[in-house]
Amino acid sequence: MSRIAIIGAGPSGMAQLRAFQSAKAKGQEVPEIVCFEKQNDWGGLWNYTWRTGIDKHGDPVHGSMYRYLWSNGPKEALEFADYTFDEHFKKPIASYPPREVLWDYIKGRVEKANVKDLVRFNTAVQHISYDEDCQMFTVAVEDYENQQHYSEQFDYVVIASGHFSTPRIPTYDGFNKFHGRILHAHDFRDALEFKGKTVLLVGSSYSAEDIGSQCYKYGAKQIYSCYRKKAMGYKWPKNWSEKHRLIRVDEDTAYFGDGSSAKVDTIILCTGYLHHFPFIENSLRLRTHNCLYPKGLYQGVVWEKNPKLFYLGMQDQWYTFNMFDAQAWYVRDIIFGEIAIPTIEYMKNHTHVLHKAEKNLSTDEELAKFQGDYIKQLISATDYPDFDIDAVHEIFMQWKKHKKENIMSFRDKVYRSVMTGNIAKEHHTPWLYALDDSLEHYLESCENKKVI
Repeated sequence: MSRIAIIGAGPSGMAQLRAFQSAKAKGQEVPEIVCFEKQNDWGGLWNYTWRTGIDKHGDPVHGSMYRYLWSNGPKEALEFADYTFDEHFKKPIASYPPREVLWDYIKGRVEKANVKDLVRFNTAVQHISYDEDCQMFTVAVEDYENQQHYSEQFDYVVIASGHFSTPRIPTYDGFNKFHGRILHAHDFRDALEFKGKTVLLVGSSYSAEDIGSQCYKYGAKQIYSCYRKKAMGYKWPKNWSEKHRLIRVDEDTAYFGDGSSAKVDTIILCTGYLHHFPFIENSLRLRTHNCLYPKGLYQGVVWEKNPKLFYLGMQDQWYTFNMFDAQAWYVRDIIFGEIAIPTIEYMKNHTHVLHKAEKNLSTDEELAKFQGDYIKQLISATDYPDFDIDAVHEIFMQWKKHKKENIMSFRDKVYRSVMTGNIAKEHHTPWLYALDDSLEHYLESCENKKVI
């Protein structure tokens, strides 16, 4: 029987486990599966840790999750087609859940599938290699629990370790003499640390937008954010302003491209992440920037140079959980032999065409539709439950509109589930005033709705 190694038990790895379990539930014979997870529980980034820098085993901390994070997009755009929020929580909930609620949801599906015994927790993958002679992968790991290093062989490997764990850290003139704190978003944990402080955010994407919003919500004195090419352009609160291009800093002041300057206490680098896989031998290692259609991956998942190796969730992401599902089901059916792998020349050409096509897209609507069409193609080839991706696309467009209207209240909007047709319930407290993000408090009855 074939053996499959899944690297990581975050949302992508959990999707792959669920994909094989769904086939097994229908009577299909499933290969032996081993999922390696370096943390002590599954959930990936949704499994919050207070640690930054180095973990208790001496390895870099994988997680970039912070306290008080709420979904920055409607849950209706990421809902599983085979396990709805209504099914999990037994009632409608609001459209923008906090971290603990989403973690509970994604765990609920795989706990129902009863696949946790396939995961080896506290086990870090240290090296993956491939032997052309025997056509097998060797996966070398460190078992933290038993303080044991060992290697095993596999016919297939699925890389599901994500790409939001290794920060991209630029440097600016004067960083070495700045008297305040400089950190990357990867090490941001608690907005209360910056209460009463003046914060500079370097970057203009989702991390800058959300971390800045968190700092505002929890009492930052002043917020500046700076951009290189294009301002975020939202209607910011009075104590938040955008600046063009950070030029340099000195002991306590940041200087910008428009000639202005500002005294700041803290600099948070919201500058993105590297696709970084040092544990994979060079011939198997994906090297890409953050884009919707990475080079080297046929159908966004198959390593073209060795189609027994797969990467999940390596795209820039409009869609998340349901895209990981579409990819996992597709990979499963390749391994089952139900989807044929074409020649390497065909795969490379196919990827080149779509990678090039992405470069011609400019608007959010075009980008979201491009990824939606990609998911449609994957789903059409498998038995993953079909769902209305065009309706999800419309949710994304409404989401973008609501953010432009009011960046501090868009999370108070509700949407209709594409899967069930049910409308979400308004949360009992407007997001800006919801300071308790615990699962228990969030799920309190909407009859307890607070009027601010």
